[in-house]
Amino acid sequence: MLARRQKRSHVRARQEFIKGALFASPWIVGFLLWTIYPTLSSLYYSFTRYDVIRKPQFVGLGNYQEMIFSDQTFRIVLGNTLYMVVFGVPLAVGLAFLLATLLNNELKFRPVYRTIFFLPSIVPAVASAEVWRWVYNPQYGLINSLLRSLDMKAVPWLSSPSLSKLSLIIIDCWAQGTAMVIFLAALQDVPRALYDAAEVDGAATLQKFWHVTLPMCTPSILFVTLTGLIGTFQYFALGWLLTAGGPKQSTEFYSIYLYRNAFLYFKMGYASALAWVLFLLVLAFTIVVFRSSARWVYYGGEVT
Repeated sequence: MLARRQKRSHVRARQEFIKGALFASPWIVGFLLWTIYPTLSSLYYSFTRYDVIRKPQFVGLGNYQEMIFSDQTFRIVLGNTLYMVVFGVPLAVGLAFLLATLLNNELKFRPVYRTIFFLPSIVPAVASAEVWRWVYNPQYGLINSLLRSLDMKAVPWLSSPSLSKLSLIIIDCWAQGTAMVIFLAALQDVPRALYDAAEVDGAATLQKFWHVTLPMCTPSILFVTLTGLIGTFQYFALGWLLTAGGPKQSTEFYSIYLYRNAFLYFKMGYASALAWVLFLLVLAFTIVVFRSSARWVYYGGEVT
């Protein structure tokens, strides 16, 4: 009797598994075809010389050796990308948190201000590029026209190798509406009792911000930092639309160089190797940030 029940339960479990697999099969097939297969294919192609037209030729670690030891452009590209990560991400996160802190206070027309600061984050990249192309224009741009009215020299924002990356970082800081909303949610989740306790202890406004507000928002800061870091390593759209890697390769970022090798030079094998190195770089930086988070991220439910 017990054996029959176990057999029936096994049959029923198998039938339920088959039904579940059938219902999930569209997603499973799509995942295998459009995620797993391209990923494994790019790993294989990274060890080959492949130009789409001819069959791939296996070259082992040749692409990686060329990248590390011979490709001077790769070093420039890596330096430009790390510059954006090291300087751009902290500035963008810091500005977004500052805006969220200001807009968390009682202000007249506060919803209007929140909407204004959020809107840039949903503007398409092409539209943003055209607006900022006009803003940065050395002849009739908004900023340089203002500088001329003050008898100051025009600034070559996008045409100067020393200013081009800074100009793109400014645009990135301008479009931090999504991060601002995340920080607003975190700020509103800080328990009021903590502020009351700090006031009882005689803490000033800056002390309350440093010892209460900031620690309680560190999980959100960690999340925004990680997503910003991953996105900046893949920085492409505005760099391509505004400068196309110039001037003098000062904005030739990793994704732009990868795009050139894949779709302009048709060096698919080399581009695949670049993609996997980029993956390893992002993974390494993510692990470092996660490991360091134990020292500065505070979770409200932790017992200390």
